[in-house]
Parts: sequence; C-alpha cells; structure tokens
Amino acid sequence: MSRAQRVFGIASIVVAAGLTWGAASASAADAPGRSSAPAPASGVWERAATGSEEGVPAEGFISPIQPLVVTAPARVPDQPWQPGHRGIDIASHVDAPVRTPADGVVTFAGTVVDRAVVSVRHANGLTSSVEPVRATVTVGDHVPRGAEIGRVTAERGHCAPATCVHWGVRRDDTYIDPLDVLEGYGPVRLLEVG
Repeated sequence: MSRAQRVFGIASIVVAAGLTWGAASASAADAPGRSSAPAPASGVWERAATGSEEGVPAEGFISPIQPLVVTAPARVPDQPWQPGHRGIDIASHVDAPVRTPADGVVTFAGTVVDRAVVSVRHANGLTSSVEPVRATVTVGDHVPRGAEIGRVTAERGHCAPATCVHWGVRRDDTYIDPLDVLEGYGPVRLLEVG
C-alpha cells in the first residue's frame, strides 16, 4: 500500500465517522456549509480552497443540508460502469429543509426507482441531485443559491436505518466529488508529514 493510499484511507475513516476536515485557510472554517469540527493533525492532508478549479462558480457551492456532517464520502470510480459512491451522504432528519447548493434551474423533481429526487442544473455544466427529497419546486423553476428545493422524506436511503441525504454532482455526464466544489473545501492535496 502506498503512502498516498494510507493517507486517503485514514481520511476516509475520519469522514465516515461523521467528522469533517479543516480547509486551507482559517477563514474557510466560518464559511456557510462548513462544520466547526476540528481538523486532523496538521501536516497530513487538507482540502484546497475552492475558486481555482476550472468550471466552479466563483461563489462556490453551499451544502444542501445544514449543518454539513458527512457520513459517507464520495468514491467516484475511474470508469462509469465501475462500482463506487457517486456523491456524499449528509446526516439529516425527516422533513429537514434541503437547499440548492448554487443558482440554477430545476431539471428534475420526481421519483427514480423508489426514491424522491430533485436535480438542479447550475452554471458551467454542473448539476446537483439530492435524494430522498420531496420537491417543493417544479421543473423549470429558477432557484437562487440557498433556496429551499424540498424536504427530506422518510424513504430508505443510503444510510438506513439512519436518515441522510445523498448529494451527487455531475459535470456534464461525469460524476465528481461534491466537496471539490463546496465553498471552503476543494480538491484533496497530499502534504508532506513534517
């Protein structure tokens, strides 16, 4: 196992335990959608601040559920046919409000297989989808960042028997890690252990 795999494995355990990690700057800790949970020991890894990645809106995305407590991280596969986890799971409760992560247009509000889903198309080819969420909007609605788009349902989700919301983000037809576009987070960078 490489050093990078070990570090990523530790990071996955931290996230799966419901903890969040520190961002590149202290000011990001106060950003909307951020948990105030302490960062892991410094010198291991961190997420870069957003805004530099091509295609990310300048204001960044906010978490559709507040507060952000990640119960399962994204594990986006290299190929679309491979198994993985195409988004993150966020702890929640039934009937909690779900908000749009960025300005956009509602492109889907209905049922997929057995779960209520809402999708919003944002700028730069990005689309957010949340489930299980009963829509309070209709297809074609323009929604500003932070507007309520639905309520968490009691349907069995990724975290059953606990309640959570699965948030997936696609760039065109390719899934990406939602934390890569979340304000105050960004792509993972491995740092030297000092």
